[in-house]
Amino acid sequence: MTLLGLLLLMVTLWGLAYGSARAIVWIVLPPVLLISLQLANLLTPAWTIPLWGLFAITLFFYLMPEQRRQWITQPLLNAFQKVMPSMSTTEKEALNAGNVWWDGELFSGQPNWRQLLRQPQCHLTEREQAFLDGPVQHLCERLDDWHITHQQKDLPADIWDFIKQSGLFGMIIPESYGGLGFSAYAHSQVVMKIASRSITAAVTVMVPNSLGPAKLLLHYGTEAQKEQYLKKLASGEEVPCFALTSPQAGSDAGAMPDLGVVTHGQHQGKQVLGIRLNWEKRYITLAPVATLIGLAFKLEDPQGLLGEDPQPGITVALIPRVTPGIEIGDRHMPLDIPFQNGPITGRDVFIPIEWVMGGLEGVGKGWQMLVESLTEGRGISLPALSTGAGKQASRYTGAYAAVRSQFGQPIGHFEGVEEALARIGGLTYQMDAARKLTLSALDSGESPSVISAIIKYHLTERYRLSINDAMDVQGGSGICLGPDNLIGRAYQAIPIAITVEGANILTRSMIIFGQGAIRSHPYVLKEFEAAENPDPQASLVQFDEALFNHIGFVVTNFARTCWLGITHGRLSESPKRGPLSRYFQRLNWMSAGFALTADIALMTLGGSLKRKERLSARLGDILSNLYIASASLKHYIEEGERKDDLPLMQWALDDSLYRIQHALRGLLRNMPFRPLAWLLRVVIFPTGLPFHKPTDHLDHQVARLLLSPNEVRERLYPGHLTRQRIKSSVLVSWNRPYLLSRPLLPMKKHYVVPNEPANSNHGVLRNLIKEAVTLGILSDSDRVALDEAERLRNQVIQVNAFDRLSNATAGKQRETVRVSELNKLGPA
Repeated sequence: MTLLGLLLLMVTLWGLAYGSARAIVWIVLPPVLLISLQLANLLTPAWTIPLWGLFAITLFFYLMPEQRRQWITQPLLNAFQKVMPSMSTTEKEALNAGNVWWDGELFSGQPNWRQLLRQPQCHLTEREQAFLDGPVQHLCERLDDWHITHQQKDLPADIWDFIKQSGLFGMIIPESYGGLGFSAYAHSQVVMKIASRSITAAVTVMVPNSLGPAKLLLHYGTEAQKEQYLKKLASGEEVPCFALTSPQAGSDAGAMPDLGVVTHGQHQGKQVLGIRLNWEKRYITLAPVATLIGLAFKLEDPQGLLGEDPQPGITVALIPRVTPGIEIGDRHMPLDIPFQNGPITGRDVFIPIEWVMGGLEGVGKGWQMLVESLTEGRGISLPALSTGAGKQASRYTGAYAAVRSQFGQPIGHFEGVEEALARIGGLTYQMDAARKLTLSALDSGESPSVISAIIKYHLTERYRLSINDAMDVQGGSGICLGPDNLIGRAYQAIPIAITVEGANILTRSMIIFGQGAIRSHPYVLKEFEAAENPDPQASLVQFDEALFNHIGFVVTNFARTCWLGITHGRLSESPKRGPLSRYFQRLNWMSAGFALTADIALMTLGGSLKRKERLSARLGDILSNLYIASASLKHYIEEGERKDDLPLMQWALDDSLYRIQHALRGLLRNMPFRPLAWLLRVVIFPTGLPFHKPTDHLDHQVARLLLSPNEVRERLYPGHLTRQRIKSSVLVSWNRPYLLSRPLLPMKKHYVVPNEPANSNHGVLRNLIKEAVTLGILSDSDRVALDEAERLRNQVIQVNAFDRLSNATAGKQRETVRVSELNKLGPA
């Protein structure tokens, strides 16, 4: 009977914790239950006395906050101040950049799915769609990527002129300043479409619309600076670049040696207050052709000409290229993707103080400007480039695997190739979903700094995986560069996307969770702010409130994780029924487990977690895949919950859940305090590890979607350039003539194959077709169509070969012949 009473008491307390009950409920219900259990003789005095004592002590400290703060909170605050990690000024400014959005819900352990589903769906205005269908389409048709990358090593002059004149450098600039004033979604769609034709052109368009002078001017420039530059930037009269990285300071921007000293000097014949600069920068995109330089440097004011602070810190200035002392024009060549990129050097460059971004108000605020602008920039351009590459691999490699035959059948029918194709399709679905959800947030006025880091890292990594799989499938046709190679340049560009706007290793191991743990957690940032408050009494009050809310948060997530682990998420909240319901419930389970594990890691490791980068990286992986899974569910719902799309959605969710489980397993295996790690393992996964990679059957379903014409495949890559005069032979091959799927010659069993002739040799097939016409199985019109289809299939699997002395010309001539032949084929 006592055991029954204790069980009832534990279940009640667990229910209160699971439901995050209010304080008044905790005050009233436990004593009522204790009295009831005593009256029912379900608890003996041996149990009731200590339980009443525990309740009385808890109630005393709740009702007497002064004593609680003195006896409990103050010692904990002192201990916290000793172990809390130190933060540099740049780290603090990075933490304050942007805001918390869906990442906060995932960190809560109780995500509000209805809030996610209320997030508006991305859409283009009529003007944005017309721009994509007009100038962007026209640009893509004019781009000859082989000529750009192999011969000219630059965009042709007429392409540069078209990009400037069409307004592509001014997509983020409002119409009032002569720009296009496009949404983040339109910006992304433009970059993705151009990237499907030429990465060089896409990067050229990306940079002026990402982290650079235009973005900084819009947010921080003075009115005079905006009037002076924005219209010229929008029209292309000024070509911008932004110089941040130095040979001695890459990811650690706070260590940049580039120096500016406040002094007086000559400018336009007058003695003015200004800054004398010396700098050495490298890896600066558009630098060789830039006319306006955005420069980040450390500012010193030893004479106190600006104020009392002798070291105001990182500052940003706008400097015309023609300013004396600037050396600019040399080029780097990033992996043979010849967008303009190079070093910039300045020696004794004097600029007036008015050239500082934001004027005097902007002095020392450069790092804050950069991280806030980067939040938006890295959430748009690189995810668009990465998603475009996934769409490219889905479209082209799926087509190639359908028409390329080995051992008597299309290579896409082999299970090993199916696995790679499924990964390409599933990862592309994830990338597009995460890209769109993030763009929706940006267009809604959010600035989610942690999420922008998540999709920069994880989408560029998925880009790497999908293109690597495409290269594996296409083999020799993937590695032989030439006008007909559709994935070679995308493969070469992978390390560029991995490296820029925050190197991926750094982003994963230090930024996503390192910033997310403090920024997105509901209480950790409040505890840090309280601990740093110089007023001791205010610090104690703030810390007390944050601390005990945090304790309640941990207790709630412990209770939720226990129950969700036992039930595998069943009975938890889900906004949808059917096949989606279980996925929402599993994500509830993983969100609660993540929140609990993150808190335990923070409490046990404290400031040392900052140095345990691999543990931090795994926590970041969990948060990231929770976000990608959330985005995939929302994407499926936005697309109308079509049954045909179900395999892609299931693959995306199964893959994300497996990645979450894998990261949790690695985290728990490497946590230093082993008993606590074992306890968490039992609490989160009490019945074992439930998640697995997508099954072979699911891989088969997804792969077949890429191998044949269908609506699902068309929905997988909207926004990708599909109608090109160049490379159109591959496009035609997707609509494989229906005769190839019919039995050709029933007279011989080994010739009757439902998908491909038993022998794909061109001459053998031609003889079979002639015999079929003789026997009356095929008509003359069937023969013509089948001959042409087989000729095109043979053309698709060929690769470029060049004359030793004139390889580029030979490749161009061959491409012209192919296009001419395809134009004759028409709809067939």
